[in-house]
Amino acid sequence: QVQLVESGGGLVQAGGSLRLSCAGSRSIFSGNNMAWYRQAPGKQRELVATITTVGSTNYADSVKDRFTISRDNAKNTMYLQMSSLKPADTAVYYCNTRRGSYAWGQGTQVTVSS
Repeated sequence: QVQLVESGGGLVQAGGSLRLSCAGSRSIFSGNNMAWYRQAPGKQRELVATITTVGSTNYADSVKDRFTISRDNAKNTMYLQMSSLKPADTAVYYCNTRRGSYAWGQGTQVTVSS
């Protein structure tokens, strides 16, 4: 069964940092552009950042210059380094391909206190 497993979330004060990880099988990472998404309470899931197979990145305006997406294809793992966190960043964070091709994992909760 193909799975995506997110980890690294937690409770942090505004201005703090967290690093999220996404682990999956080679069949997911190989040849796919990947992405981080998030869903805040009462809101739709939104795209946060994307990374192509060769490492080109793109970010939502709300996280630009604060978040950094990266991937390690050899380890079938993707990361999201988040800094200067704001309460508005509070959400459950998910990873998937850019097209959302696979079943969504449990996500990892990020809570930023003011």
